Amino acid sequence: MLELTREIQRLKQERNAVILAHNYQLEEVQKVADYVGDSFYLSKLAANSQQDVIVFCGVRFMAETAKIVSPTKTVLLPEKDAGCPLAEMITVEGLRILKSQHPGVPVVCYINSSAEVKAESDICCTSANAVKIVASLPDHKVIFVPDENLGDYVAKQMPDKELILWKGYCVTHAKVQPKDVHQVRELYPTAKILIHPECNPAVAALADFVGSTSEIIRYAQLSEESAFVIGTEMGVVCTLKETLSNKQFFLLHPGLVCPNMKKTRLESVYRALQDQQYEIHVEPEYALRAQLTLQRMLEVV
Repeated sequence: MLELTREIQRLKQERNAVILAHNYQLEEVQKVADYVGDSFYLSKLAANSQQDVIVFCGVRFMAETAKIVSPTKTVLLPEKDAGCPLAEMITVEGLRILKSQHPGVPVVCYINSSAEVKAESDICCTSANAVKIVASLPDHKVIFVPDENLGDYVAKQMPDKELILWKGYCVTHAKVQPKDVHQVRELYPTAKILIHPECNPAVAALADFVGSTSEIIRYAQLSEESAFVIGTEMGVVCTLKETLSNKQFFLLHPGLVCPNMKKTRLESVYRALQDQQYEIHVEPEYALRAQLTLQRMLEVV
């Protein structure tokens, strides 16, 4: 593994590449990355990247986003089959039908979506800034796609707005049920329970804190408490255990493992750099409009 890591570092310099890794990636992948973070943080880094090549250790919609905001860069997705079931739950055709049913209503599109869906939307958001993005719109009605649970969370923060929600969900976060929260309360009565808003609203309602991956990490860093139950993908637990060794972290549910995020290995990163695989392309007819959608988000936050 050490030799492979050295080869990755050598190729990275040779190709003038930057390696970005999501918080949900395997620990071995996070360790070779130049930057690790949530989708919002990584999208900003991609937009400002000075390197010629971006190796995006995540899933397809993330690599597509990097290509959209950095159209002149070569963007590589180490595992071509690393998709996102949530992003695949909405199509351009479906969104167009929803828009036709609510003419003139702006569309806020969660970043967990395809380039085509982003192009059909008005502004993008992440779980970290969804409330702020919706609040920035003057309209009373807002279409929010594709994550119904995140949309419900936003709606609860903004009772003065009416959110029209697409019925999509993250299959990994959907595994958590209220009974799981009650069980960990009994197991770890002094621990704070931190939950991602992609979880079911009934689950989120039982949390001590609800927030994006970066917000969950920040909460644990700043809190004076010493024990936490983490209600999002297990990669966050790994990150927290390594950076906050003086505190205890427990995973809320054993099923909080995203199989697509875990596809990327050190060998995947090496092959991406060695063979320039797998390069991400976005059709020109979608790229510019999707770029505007993302740019509007970055201007707000």
